[in-house]
Parts: sequence; structure tokens; C-alpha cells
Amino acid sequence: MSSITLIGTGNMARAIGTRAVAGGNTVEVMGRDQSKADDLAKTLGGGTTTGRWGAVPSGDIVITALLADGVVPVVGEYGDALAGKVIVDISNPFNATFDGLAHGEETSIVREAAKVAPASASMVKAFNTIFRNVLEKGRPDVFIAGDNAQAKASVAAFIKSLGLRPLDVGGLKMAHWLEGMGLVTVGIAGNGVGHWDFAVGVDEFTS
Repeated sequence: MSSITLIGTGNMARAIGTRAVAGGNTVEVMGRDQSKADDLAKTLGGGTTTGRWGAVPSGDIVITALLADGVVPVVGEYGDALAGKVIVDISNPFNATFDGLAHGEETSIVREAAKVAPASASMVKAFNTIFRNVLEKGRPDVFIAGDNAQAKASVAAFIKSLGLRPLDVGGLKMAHWLEGMGLVTVGIAGNGVGHWDFAVGVDEFTS
């Protein structure tokens, strides 16, 4: 099993943390508001601990369960505390009208975070195409992107412990397109499907 640290105390942190505890993983929670971190750890149970904001996370895998505009500043704030860690970004940088990405170039939140992270940290994009309610009760595919094969293998093993299927889409450059998939998923929810109880996945067909 994996040891993970959740930076953030919102709905996605709760959803991922709940599945992580159920899967037998070691979980730590960090939040700017220590009382919220303590409350989430208590809710998650299973020996979940809390860490001090900005301190070295105890988890080998650090999940930044934050809104898109908070990821890069927080990774920069933590700085060397993230050395040697696998950092997983789950965010989507949507524009105000939810019909485009906030950044106008072919980049991604996780690639921008990599610029301020320690050189020894490994960056992975994951979970951004999944709605929180589906993560809580469904078995969606989890797309992952990253340049470090060992880091992706660690994240894939963690995802499997959640009872979910990891699907590697390639290097970190592909994170931009995963953010685009997140945008498409929102478009489907608002138009073609008309609700939030679904996930984008892969069906394999064999002859």
C-alpha cells in the first residue's frame, strides 16, 4: 500500500482520502486551517494523521487537492519540503465561462508547478477528469500523465488500491490534453448527458 499526503481539505481531498483509507493506505492531511485538517483526519479515520502546513509531508505521494490557481503557489511555498516526493496535481484551470482553459498556451498546471518544485520531485497529473460524486460512489478510469516512469507506477499502484483502473496517457506534456478532457467532461455534463453522474473512460473491444 501507499503512503499519501493530501494538501487541501475540500471535497476532493475528502473523496480521495476516503477511498485511500478504505484501500489500506497511510494517509496524512495538511491544510492552512489546522482545525479543518484535524476535522478531515477525524472524519477519514483509519489512523489518518495531520501535518503542519509547509512541513515535510510524511507521504511518499503528495496530492495537491487544491483549486487550479492555488497549486503553483503552494508547491512554491512548500519548496524543498517536497524534495524526492511524487506530486500529483488533480486540478482543472477552466476559464470563467467553462468553455476554455484559463491558460492560453499549451501548458498545464502541473507543468507550471514543476518549474517551482524541487528538481528531485516527480510530477504527475491524475484524477482531473472525474467528478467528486463519481469518485465517491463509482469506479471510474483514472487517466495519468508524467515523465517519470517510476513515479507513474507508484501513482498507478495507489489508484489500483482505490479499486480503480489507472490509464497512462504518456508524458507530462499530455497533462494539457487531460485538462482539455476535464473541460470536455464538463461540456458533456451540461449538454449531451445533462447530469454529473458519469465519467469518461475507455472500453476495450476485442475480436
